[in-house]
Amino acid sequence: MGSAGTEGAPNPADMEAEQLQMLSSIIPRHYFFHKRINLIQSYSHAFKGFSAKLTKQEANILSSIVTIFLFLNQTHNHSEQSHRNIYDVSDNEVVSVFRDRILQLHTTRSWDFLETESGLGSERAHRRATNDVIIGIIDTGIWPESPSFDDKGMTAIPSRWKGTCIEGFDFKRSNCNRKLIGARYYSGQLDSIPFSSSSSNGTHSIAFTGSPRDTIGHGTHTASTAAGSTVVNASYYGLAQGVAKGGAALSRLSIYKTCSIGGCASSAVLKAIDDAISDGVDIISVSLGMSSVFQSDFLSDPIAIGAFHANQKGILVVCSGGNDGPDPFTVVNTAPWILTVAASSIDRRFQSTIILGNAEVIEGVAINFSNHTRLESYPLIFGGDAAGEFTPVSEASNCYPGSLDTKKTAGKIIICVDSDPSVTRRVKKLVAEDAGAKGLILIDEAEKGIPFDSGSFAFSEIGNEAGAQILEYMKSTKFPTAIILPTINVDQITPAPVVAYFSSRGPGGLTESILKPDVMAPGVSILAAAMPIANRETTPEGKKPSSFAIKSGTSMACPHVAGAAAFVRSAHPRWSPSMIRSALMTTAKTTNNLRKTLTTSSGANANYHDMGAGEISPLSALSPGLVFDTKTEDYLYFLCYYGYKNEVIRSLVGNRKFNCPPNLSTDLISELNYPSISIATLDKAFGGVRTVQRSVINVGPANCTYVVQVDAPRGLSVNIWPEKLFFERRGMKASYQVTFDGKNAGKGYCFGSLTWSDGAHLVRTVFAINVI
Repeated sequence: MGSAGTEGAPNPADMEAEQLQMLSSIIPRHYFFHKRINLIQSYSHAFKGFSAKLTKQEANILSSIVTIFLFLNQTHNHSEQSHRNIYDVSDNEVVSVFRDRILQLHTTRSWDFLETESGLGSERAHRRATNDVIIGIIDTGIWPESPSFDDKGMTAIPSRWKGTCIEGFDFKRSNCNRKLIGARYYSGQLDSIPFSSSSSNGTHSIAFTGSPRDTIGHGTHTASTAAGSTVVNASYYGLAQGVAKGGAALSRLSIYKTCSIGGCASSAVLKAIDDAISDGVDIISVSLGMSSVFQSDFLSDPIAIGAFHANQKGILVVCSGGNDGPDPFTVVNTAPWILTVAASSIDRRFQSTIILGNAEVIEGVAINFSNHTRLESYPLIFGGDAAGEFTPVSEASNCYPGSLDTKKTAGKIIICVDSDPSVTRRVKKLVAEDAGAKGLILIDEAEKGIPFDSGSFAFSEIGNEAGAQILEYMKSTKFPTAIILPTINVDQITPAPVVAYFSSRGPGGLTESILKPDVMAPGVSILAAAMPIANRETTPEGKKPSSFAIKSGTSMACPHVAGAAAFVRSAHPRWSPSMIRSALMTTAKTTNNLRKTLTTSSGANANYHDMGAGEISPLSALSPGLVFDTKTEDYLYFLCYYGYKNEVIRSLVGNRKFNCPPNLSTDLISELNYPSISIATLDKAFGGVRTVQRSVINVGPANCTYVVQVDAPRGLSVNIWPEKLFFERRGMKASYQVTFDGKNAGKGYCFGSLTWSDGAHLVRTVFAINVI
């Protein structure tokens, strides 16, 4: 997808006519009779392109009549008449042609835990700091009546804002205000499915794609996490009670609804980014992406393409890294111009206590609002002992649907194992309810530690050790009993943060020469705004729907970083997107609240493929000392090293004069001026030595000297030249070289860091070196 050029804004109508003309050359009947149906989206603001319905034959014809053709992605078994994305630039040059895939969606205490509150001085200072920053949220829409989007105390909308508030089903322009300044929605492959729901604010008739109104709750949650207004006494039915506020609580929000219950059409996501750039947002938050199994190349990935052009316009794009962990090579949204986010826990646990008949107490994890008390107990039965006729014990042990004999389980608490991810906790809970059980205890063999919301049904999840303890107790008596108490929240737990079990891990599947994810942020049990619509499975009996919800995922971590980025940008409005990213990465924390090395949910020490540079520290990022500034030209060289041809790159940026340097190699990707270092192959057979260069800019005081310290694993030699950097003035640039010698290192990835310090600032660059 090519640049729209720099000489004045393109006329969208003229551009659409040009695109229809191109289509008419291969499908004239559609042009004359169905042109509005055939052309799905037209991209005309920051870049030129379109999406259209084409058969495979038509797409092949289109690719053959233009100057440049890159990809036709056919990995999905779509029907012959399917949506395609077609990107063109001037003179009918095509950068890429690919299918319109469906992308998937991947807070009281969390911001306190990140320390954004301390040191802000006052609400007035916070207002001055953030009220002119605009965050674009590309997600499932917004529930505008939420108190998190109240505009009380906010100043007039910045005059530079060019966006709009589009009306739709049950959504009026009056739903926008000085906080929620823009709202758009998009159609795509997903059909509009209207429905009516009763909420605490009345009855709403909603269409999934026919309105900016949220029908899932995901977008409302992420938007309020990034920039929700201050709400006192926020809670989820009494849990996590406190003051809810987004990271940039007085920043503005513009909403781009691209997703419904069926997913997110990539053509709509790309159009949303195009509109967000034109509207004038400063930060874009994208809590969605492709599955790690079906990752597209950089120029066949709509998020990567849109983010590239946003970066050119000075807009930082923050993306979730995915929920396919803890396996390696699962992180997505890994383009180097994207800030990729992993998820961590905070120092709060939702505890559902189990009391056994022998008075032993076991602390489980769950969100349940049952009416059980300490004064009652129920018989315990293991699922495998309650198998129905002709049902394998292994299925009953896992609470498979239809596996339990209700005559054996009625009125009892069932204990099952959670070893098969194909049967979700929700399904197991429904199986237990249908079996007449009084409660369910799950033994989480993976020990994920992510609470499940069971509503009024008594539920608790425990680890293997606690599970063995309960099973041993059951063997010791003929009449085992237990009680599952309602959930309470416990704060100030240790250690925290830890890398979330589900958080996708590096290295990146497209290139190991860029270290991904970039940073980590809270993404477990995050309280934020919700749709106040009753859900029979989670709304406690006799309660009104809550205006807040507790959710987990890298989707929740992403808006934390977007809010932090807005906070940094407000203090440094002239910084480039890469400078903001650098500040967040080089000041990130790698220790927990016990002042020990960060760990994963399993208890093992986390490495930089797990957590990126570490947990963000927004206050520290305000004064990073030095920053790495990555220019558009650097990203173009990255594309050269990756293997793209001159013609493709020229078309992408609209620069006819650009040429890749000679002697290209994917190894040179490690030379990108990035705040971290990754070397995909340090080959002992070829000497085992590599040198990379980095450049930094002083954003601190003048006349300062930085000295470097290295933290490297045994056997890996790391040398920096020069070892001192002197800056006479603010804004001065300096370069240094880092040489890695792995001749004496063991094979596999080596992780470490180098830290520059002037006595007041610590500028940490983490590295991952693969010795082979």
